[in-house]
Amino acid sequence: MTHPPNVRPAPPRRAPEQAPAPAPAAVPPQRGGRAVVTERLRAAATTEPGRLQIIGAVLALLVVAFGAVTAFEVSGRAASADDVVTHSQPLSADAADIYSSLADADAAAASGFLAGPQEPSQVHDKYVADIDEASRLLVKAAANTDSSTESGHEITTLNKELPRYTGLIERARASNRQGLPLGGAYLRYANQKMANEMLPAAERLYEAETGRLGQDYDSARTWPFFSLGIGVIALIVLFWAQRRNFHRTNRVLNHGLLAATAASLVVLLWLAVGHSVARSDLSDANTRGQQSLDVLNRARIDSLKARANETLTVVARGAVLTADGKNDKYETDYGTGMKALVAELDKAAKLAEDTHDTVGSEPVAKAVTGVTEWQSRHRTARKTDDSGDYDTALTQIIGTADSAKGSTGESFDRVDDALKRALAHEQEEFTRAAKDGRGALGGLPIGAAALAVLGAVAAIVGVNRRLSEFR
Repeated sequence: MTHPPNVRPAPPRRAPEQAPAPAPAAVPPQRGGRAVVTERLRAAATTEPGRLQIIGAVLALLVVAFGAVTAFEVSGRAASADDVVTHSQPLSADAADIYSSLADADAAAASGFLAGPQEPSQVHDKYVADIDEASRLLVKAAANTDSSTESGHEITTLNKELPRYTGLIERARASNRQGLPLGGAYLRYANQKMANEMLPAAERLYEAETGRLGQDYDSARTWPFFSLGIGVIALIVLFWAQRRNFHRTNRVLNHGLLAATAASLVVLLWLAVGHSVARSDLSDANTRGQQSLDVLNRARIDSLKARANETLTVVARGAVLTADGKNDKYETDYGTGMKALVAELDKAAKLAEDTHDTVGSEPVAKAVTGVTEWQSRHRTARKTDDSGDYDTALTQIIGTADSAKGSTGESFDRVDDALKRALAHEQEEFTRAAKDGRGALGGLPIGAAALAVLGAVAAIVGVNRRLSEFR
């Protein structure tokens, strides 16, 4: 195509430029749930109805928290108090009885051997009864104790060694009936097993169970400071809410808030008084019962060990010496046991005096008198034996076939009977006081929870009554 002269061709058309795309609108940041709640609370706090709703919610939460924490803490202390009565103290008593039964069986076996080939039936029956009692208590303890614990280990040891001990005693008895001197060796070996293996295991079992009893005592007697603190805070906030209501409305009473305050005050007083009574009763159970039981149990064990050593002194007739080779081992052990017995009886008498326990002091005094008589008769028997009059010394130790009157055995029986009566009395004192302590906490967990719910409902009703005035 030709263009006319002097005419320029039109420039080529450009494609129209596209306008730049608009920038995306900024997305507002998402607010978390806590921020939303905070904003709503701030908005509500700007109006009196909103403020009242917040106050009502806080009051209800405080009262409910007070009841829940009280129920939780007191339940734990009540469970510990119940363990003291039904579990740890009975196990501690059983452990002491295991020790006593084993020591008594050892003393009876030695006395029966010393009596000659024809063992007195009452002595044999006593030995059998002691072994049966120890076996029964070991079965009971095993059923109530975890085998992996220290107590479980000691129970296993005793269950393993008890048949071995009785087997040695039967061999000693059979040899004695045949007039063989080997019987004395079997008896001494059995006594060594008892003294060196079984009684230490029984003592460790007793210490472990007594330690667990102490832990239950401490747990039951610990003050519930958290519950008391929340209770005081709840009462302060309730008082402030009623004071605020009075200044804003000139109304003296708000029945709902007053009921919530009364419920919280009842729970707080119940908690403080109930726990104080429980602490007092459990302290009595410890000082008037368990401490005396511990001392008396040790005294009885010392007396039983001393009696076994006394009879073995006559059986061995100087064949077993102390490590230095200078003194008779059994006579030395007898003296050590009697010193420990006198010391424990002095402690028991002091405890009875401090607690003004006239009933408990009477058998302890008789035990002290019996020990003095026992020591005097023992010295006489030793002089007789040392002078070469074995038969008379034997009579002074175990008495005659018809009667043990005037013997050290008679004195030992008096001491043992007195200690048994003292132990029975202290066990009654412990059980009574411990049950009273447990009873002081009874019903408090459920009562605190129920009153807290009522108090929370009453607080909400009281606030809603005030809110209704704005509608």
